Amino acid sequence: MSNSVYTTLTRQSGLMNEMRVVANNIANLATTGFRAESAIFSEFVMPLGVGNDSISMARANAHQTNYHQGSLTQTGGAFDLGINGDGFFQVQTPDGVRLTRAGAFSLSAEGELVSPDGSLLLDVGGAPMFAPADAGPISISADGTLSAGGHPVAQIGLVLPTDLTTLVREGGVKFKTNSDLLPADNATISQGFLESSNVDAVGQIARMIEVQRSYEMGQSFLEKEDERLRSIMTLVGGR
Repeated sequence: MSNSVYTTLTRQSGLMNEMRVVANNIANLATTGFRAESAIFSEFVMPLGVGNDSISMARANAHQTNYHQGSLTQTGGAFDLGINGDGFFQVQTPDGVRLTRAGAFSLSAEGELVSPDGSLLLDVGGAPMFAPADAGPISISADGTLSAGGHPVAQIGLVLPTDLTTLVREGGVKFKTNSDLLPADNATISQGFLESSNVDAVGQIARMIEVQRSYEMGQSFLEKEDERLRSIMTLVGGR
C-alpha cells in the first residue's frame, strides 16, 4: 500500500472523529448547560531517509471544549438556577464531586436539592444543600444564598478550576478535574432561569457539511488509487 493511501486513511479517520463530535453538539442543542466541543487535529511527520520525502499522518483524538456562556432562559422554577459569568455548580455523584453548568434542580423527599439524575447540589462548604419544605417560600439570591421564609439557610458553592484544561467531560454536562477549585467570586446566580446550550447551530451544521465533503473527497481518492493499483497488478500479472 502506498504512503499516500496511509496518509489519506489517517485523514479519513480524523474526519470521522470530528463528524462524531459535531453530531454530538447538534444532538445537544437543547441540553441545559451543555458545552460545545471541537476536534483538534495534530500532525505526525516521519522522515523516510536521506533523499526521500517525509510522510505526514493526521490525528483528531483530542477535543477542545468551548466554555463561553450560553443564553439564560426564564422558566420561573424555584430551583432552576442559571449562572452569570464564569463558574460551576458542585454536585456529589457516586463517583465523587463533579462540576456542571446545568442548573435544573429539584427538591428531593429528604429536602435536598438534586439534579435530574439524583446528584446532590453542594454548598460553599461541600455539604449537600438542604431546603426545609415547611419554612416558607424559597428564594435564592445572586450570591447563592438560599433563604426559607426570609431566613438564610445555606449558600450554594460556585467554583472555578485554576486550570480549565484539566476538565474532563463526563455524562454530557458534568466535568471532573484534579485542579484546585477556587470560589467563583465574579459569578452570580439567577433564580428561575436556566442556561441554554452554547452550541452554535448554524456553525455546527455548516461544519458538518464541510467535514462530509472533505470525507467524500478522500473516499474518492482512495477509490481511484485502488483502481490504479488494480490496473498495475493486472498489467504485471499479464506479462
